[in-house]
Amino acid sequence: MEQVGLAATSDVTLWSLFMEAGFVVKIVMLGLIGASIWTWAIVADKWISFGKFRRQLDQFEQVFWSGQSLEELYRTLSDKKTSGMSAIFVSAMREWKKSFERGAKSPIGLQMRIDKAMDVSLAREADGLEARLSSLATIGSAAPFIGLFGTVVGIMTSFQAIAGSKSTNLAVVAPGIAEALLATAIGLLAAIPAVIAYNKFSSDAGKLSARMEGFADEFSGILSRQIDERSNARQAAE
Repeated sequence: MEQVGLAATSDVTLWSLFMEAGFVVKIVMLGLIGASIWTWAIVADKWISFGKFRRQLDQFEQVFWSGQSLEELYRTLSDKKTSGMSAIFVSAMREWKKSFERGAKSPIGLQMRIDKAMDVSLAREADGLEARLSSLATIGSAAPFIGLFGTVVGIMTSFQAIAGSKSTNLAVVAPGIAEALLATAIGLLAAIPAVIAYNKFSSDAGKLSARMEGFADEFSGILSRQIDERSNARQAAE
């Protein structure tokens, strides 16, 4: 009897537990494994894209504050696909040039249109940074409960096995309990990295958005001074 018990114990592997699990528990486990894979795919994508985004911000700030003409910088960037501060700069300069080409005479109205253009561009960039973070939040909050559902079903299976065999022998109870705990473990395996990654990337997205907002405020001040200078020059000429 002891040798039979040892043989039964040796057969309790993760794969055997999965294969012997009920249909519902298998679906739960597969769903949680898929969620875990999706989590790590998002983590890899965000890690790479955020690093690239930071480098783009650094490069643009270096060029912008180097003393290069705003018109020259705009001509360089206007025909390219821009992101981050570059997109905010191009949107503001495009509105600036359109307004002066149409003979805008109200400095206040021009300033409001430029600020609005930068706000729209800033919101678009912030949305891009936060893309797919909601998936991490959903996985982090829902995966433990989905795993718990699999646990409950597994324990119910154990009780059914006990009732069917009319025995409380560990060899009868253990597979169902192990199956139940495996569902919980997979749920936590999916949830914990998702929560950590969500907190990390949400913080990074907030910092990058704040950095872009700071640039937008500084650039708005620069354009405001130029608008005042042009307005004063126009009034002096008249």
